[in-house]
Amino acid sequence: MDALHPRLLVDDFPGAFRFYRALLGEVAGATLARGGENGPYASWDLDGQTLLALYGRAAMAADLGAPVSEGQRSRDATVLVLRVPAAEGALEAAVESCGRYGGALVTAVRERPEWGPTLRAAHLRDPDGNLVELQSY
Repeated sequence: MDALHPRLLVDDFPGAFRFYRALLGEVAGATLARGGENGPYASWDLDGQTLLALYGRAAMAADLGAPVSEGQRSRDATVLVLRVPAAEGALEAAVESCGRYGGALVTAVRERPEWGPTLRAAHLRDPDGNLVELQSY
């Protein structure tokens, strides 16, 4: 498993996009890899690797099948995105392992062709309630 990138969940996507486009582009030298100001997703790469991604909080809530509430806003500011090998059963095994160590399943493993042609993902919460996304592609 390797860490892909942090993903910030934002309410004001256009404002956050403009801020990070300037910060990451002008200060860090990153380039916009995907998305645009209208969202709900954008990411910037540096040296061929994703440096940071933005995702609209309402879109993430819809993906999780959960309403966006005041409590969720304060809790879900980021998502740690981890890549799991694409081997058969590896993603399911990673989810099971997280559960053995206190992780709570939010969404089961499912196909996400809208995110990538072979992408599969699951969402969990760590024992402190932080959101984690496991991806395989």
